[in-house]
Amino acid sequence: MTSRSPAVSILAGVRYGSLNLIADRRGSFAELWKASVFGELSAADTGLPDARFVQANLSTSARGVLRGLHYHRRQLDYWTVVSGVALVALVDVRPVIAEAAAHAIVELREMSAGDSVVIPTGVAHGFLAVEPLQLLYLVTNEYDGSDELGFAWDDPAVGIAWPIIPGTPDGRPILSDRDLQNPTLSELVNSLRPG
Repeated sequence: MTSRSPAVSILAGVRYGSLNLIADRRGSFAELWKASVFGELSAADTGLPDARFVQANLSTSARGVLRGLHYHRRQLDYWTVVSGVALVALVDVRPVIAEAAAHAIVELREMSAGDSVVIPTGVAHGFLAVEPLQLLYLVTNEYDGSDELGFAWDDPAVGIAWPIIPGTPDGRPILSDRDLQNPTLSELVNSLRPG
């Protein structure tokens, strides 16, 4: 992760950066991720001992698509915006899960091509494609469905200020069936507690 001007986060373990893009008349080059610059992957950030990136994904979204809010107990995500603009919502639910606080902490940030963010375990995440978007992300856990949790993108108790989407019915974002079915954060937390 080569950073020109890292932005500070209010959420522990979240790191923002910008890729160092080298461009000339032929095109461009950027190091999307570099182990020696990124640093060690701690168990606190990944939810796993001896974690390493094991899968890379490319998400392509049309303007107005919202993906999230997704939550992992055993996975760190590293996102890089390849093209387009995303409004990224991060929700720290670690205090709520630990019963140390009544509310999650929300951070909303616009990211454009070349911007990156590290999302530790316990920080729920989602994004809205402000314009057509390509998002590359590396993860520390191969997808098997067992750690794919989520809660409602519009949960009033979380209070994310998503913008109105011009050109969609009722100004609402375009969502997957899965994201439309997600429970509230409170319902998710109750389902994770031993009963």
